[in-house]
Amino acid sequence: MLTVERVSVMNLENAMRGARNPMNSWARSDSAYGPDGQYRLGPNDLDLALRLCAAGSDHRKFLRQVMVSMDITAPLYWWKEFDTYKVGTVANSTSTMHKLHARPIQLSDFSADRLTPASLAEFQRYVAYLETVRQRYVADKNKTDWYDLIQLLPSSYNQMRTVTLNYEVLANLYFARRNHKLDEWHVLCAAILELPYARELLGAVGGEAIS
Repeated sequence: MLTVERVSVMNLENAMRGARNPMNSWARSDSAYGPDGQYRLGPNDLDLALRLCAAGSDHRKFLRQVMVSMDITAPLYWWKEFDTYKVGTVANSTSTMHKLHARPIQLSDFSADRLTPASLAEFQRYVAYLETVRQRYVADKNKTDWYDLIQLLPSSYNQMRTVTLNYEVLANLYFARRNHKLDEWHVLCAAILELPYARELLGAVGGEAIS
């Protein structure tokens, strides 16, 4: 399970102005803010952006200046893979160390959607035991119970992180993970394609049409 919420795209205007710096071609810029407050690329700027993307990483530096912030909720086993993307990313996560015991532990806290019926039944018993340990810790504040919670917590536990990255990171992530065996990557790749101009820009980066 993976969800993407509260998405913000920032600095597209400044990034495109910077893309015109090498040739002093600012007068050809034809982008503007629409009635909805969103920055819209004009034909000249979009054409330049696509040509720069197709020319390679040395030329598409403007992508690194288009920032994206989003809240991603995903299981710990997925976050371990996401954490390979260290350059150009910042993330603030909810804390298992400080807040795991703050509310009841229940099945909806985990990505258990792909479990077989037999495994789901076993996992429900496991979650019930975790909740018993949590209640014991809340009552007595015994550190051994806290360690039980932390060390028994399975990798299917869902964690929310507020992630900030840029279009260059997203391009690398998309092409590396779009065919991954984990469904969570497919959900994130689909969300990436819904960002402004993502299909066009990533298509130019990859040299293919992305529908």
